[in-house]
Amino acid sequence: MPVNVVRDARRADKCGERLRIGLINNMPDGALKATERQFLTLLNSAAGDIPVHLSLYAVPGVPRTKSGQCHIDSYYLSVSELWDNDLDGIIMTGAEPCAPDIRQEPYWNALTQVFEWAREHTRSAIWSCLAAHAAVLHLDGIGRYRLSQKRFGVFECVRGENDPLTAGLPSSFQTPHSRWNDVPERPLADCGYRILSRDSNGGADAFLKNGKSLFVFFQGHPEYETDTLLLEYRRDVGSYLRRERSTFPEMPEGYFDDESIDMFRSLREEILSKRSNELPVTLSGGHMEKRIANTWSCHARRVYKNWIEYLCVRDDQLGQTAFAK
Repeated sequence: MPVNVVRDARRADKCGERLRIGLINNMPDGALKATERQFLTLLNSAAGDIPVHLSLYAVPGVPRTKSGQCHIDSYYLSVSELWDNDLDGIIMTGAEPCAPDIRQEPYWNALTQVFEWAREHTRSAIWSCLAAHAAVLHLDGIGRYRLSQKRFGVFECVRGENDPLTAGLPSSFQTPHSRWNDVPERPLADCGYRILSRDSNGGADAFLKNGKSLFVFFQGHPEYETDTLLLEYRRDVGSYLRRERSTFPEMPEGYFDDESIDMFRSLREEILSKRSNELPVTLSGGHMEKRIANTWSCHARRVYKNWIEYLCVRDDQLGQTAFAK
């Protein structure tokens, strides 16, 4: 049964046995629709026969172009619609930060309202990337730190503690990451967070914290489509050619095959020598997607399937499930 996306929040209150999930999409305009599609596709494949009602929400203060705001106005609800309602689960995406301190972002107050609301009005919430960093900062004062270089690519991850959320996953699996910042494991452990997986650099990939609502945090992007990192790499190369950044971007790690890596290295030398304002045909064409192996989506579906099954647990069973230990 497909996931049903409906804008009218009142219909979510009358959907009976249908799970009610909210997607709070804070991504910039260039990734707004792609992020909708990524999560809708992932939830569709993970839900199976479980009926799901998905509502889209937006927080105020995220910078938008005129066309981006028009899309928000047409298909999204304001998060203010949440305050007097309950949902089974929510997913909040990251945003493109402008300030060095997340608390200086214009949408910070709106995020903190969502965090507090979710503790009381959901069974579980998923916080992705910057939303995960903002949540642990607000909830437990755990700050992130800037990495020496961008963690960009597909990384091998190792399962941490045994948990129903990672049931069915192999001992190691791959997850895409694209971020400049990291939350260290030690303060997470000191504040009662449980590490579900660690990436190849030894950092926390996914973690959770039990409470009235089960909070799940992803520093990576298991929802990414096959070509998402390629599109981001193209964007970054384009920014370099337009002189919007001073350094040539690094290729995503663990993503391209050896032949593609050699080709992109040669392409880099060509670009550096010419420094034109246009992307080379090799990089701008659509044939590269066929060379990329998606090694993570099957694992992402498994985690989200486990999460959806958790949301299906009735209130009187919550104390008996291993998730609530």
